[in-house]
Amino acid sequence: MLDSSLSNRCDDLAHPDTLTVLVAAVLVAGILVSYLPQHAKIIRNRTSEGLSPWWVLLGGLSSIAALGNILTLPVSRADIKCCRDINGGACAAALLGVAQIGLQWACFMFIVMLFLIFFPVAPEYDMSSSTASLTSSPPPKRRDAVIVGSLTLLALLTTGIISVALIAAWPHHTQNWANLLGAVAGALAAIQYVPQIWYTYRLGDVKSLSVITMLIQVPGAFVFAFSLWQRVGWEGWSTWLVYIVTGVLQGVLLGLAIHYYRIGRLRDKESDGESFYGGVDDVDGAAVGAEDADERSALLGSGRKGSIKRNGGSSKRRPIAGTQRRVSTSQRQISMLYAATPPEHDSDRS
Repeated sequence: MLDSSLSNRCDDLAHPDTLTVLVAAVLVAGILVSYLPQHAKIIRNRTSEGLSPWWVLLGGLSSIAALGNILTLPVSRADIKCCRDINGGACAAALLGVAQIGLQWACFMFIVMLFLIFFPVAPEYDMSSSTASLTSSPPPKRRDAVIVGSLTLLALLTTGIISVALIAAWPHHTQNWANLLGAVAGALAAIQYVPQIWYTYRLGDVKSLSVITMLIQVPGAFVFAFSLWQRVGWEGWSTWLVYIVTGVLQGVLLGLAIHYYRIGRLRDKESDGESFYGGVDDVDGAAVGAEDADERSALLGSGRKGSIKRNGGSSKRRPIAGTQRRVSTSQRQISMLYAATPPEHDSDRS
């Protein structure tokens, strides 16, 4: 027999609000859709390069704590008990909040798995890789994958065992445990995106980090938090606060990603302009301006940007592509002529 408080709770769940259920259902679908681009990008690139190991680890631990929080909250357990006395549709609507966090946990655990499967391998040492390491973030080491995998598994087992033990032996103390898990999830979420923001800043590119996923999840995080607040109220602050913090920090990362995207577009436009005015070196294909070519540009093939900057955008000093090709052709013909002419005989040495 249900007590009076639980009976009143079940009566409320038996007649769910249509708008609340609709928003929660859309969020469940949105969570799945938002993570699919990230999963697909890692699989398509066959590498998890661009994902900070600390971001993956903290995100995995945060999602585990959030799942333990929602499952051990007395309100959530009361909703599960009410499913025995209400119809299937009302029960499904009542458990949409649990489904949201459970699905998010599953999607992020899949990211952890993809991170370990497609862990980037450090390239062999050469001059180009050592030069690139001066201007980019160093690649993650194999031990990072071991740390991420082992700590994630340990946290999952520890949280699960303690939660089951408390529900079975001390069900009246689960609120404190749920609050602790919620605080841990919020703290981890608060620092989760800090290493990823720094990692992306050092790398100067998003690599396998999906911008589409962030575009969907940044506004969705606040809607998600509002949906959870409608279900658990202010006393369940530990459940929805984590998603507000996550949305703010993920918005910072999204702004950084858009910034690098715009820089890439500008570089593409500059490259298109230089390829029209510049010549093509016969050795390594580096475009070098005819007037500004010097010994350094001939050796390194890096005179493109310098020539454009020194020209100052003036079209008068830019060589015409057709004229430059004719000059290069004439020079090659003269070189061949001299090569074919035998050296003069020195009468003094004979």
